Amino acid sequence: MARSLNSRVAQATEYEFRHISLPRTTSRSAARRLLTQQAEQGHWELARLRLHPDGTRKIVLRRKILRVRATL
Repeated sequence: MARSLNSRVAQATEYEFRHISLPRTTSRSAARRLLTQQAEQGHWELARLRLHPDGTRKIVLRRKILRVRATL
């Protein structure tokens, strides 16, 4: 059975990213609350979290870009 070329090629998922920097004075629980709020309300997911030696946190959040196609 031969498949068409379009059915074999998977569409790449596109994401948008948000970069957040938290100072060293931010507690772990406050950072967790902030990330939980972003995930629940904005549909963001954690892509990367880096904890630097000076105590600052660099956070990258991502979410899928949903393309709406016209049905008419």
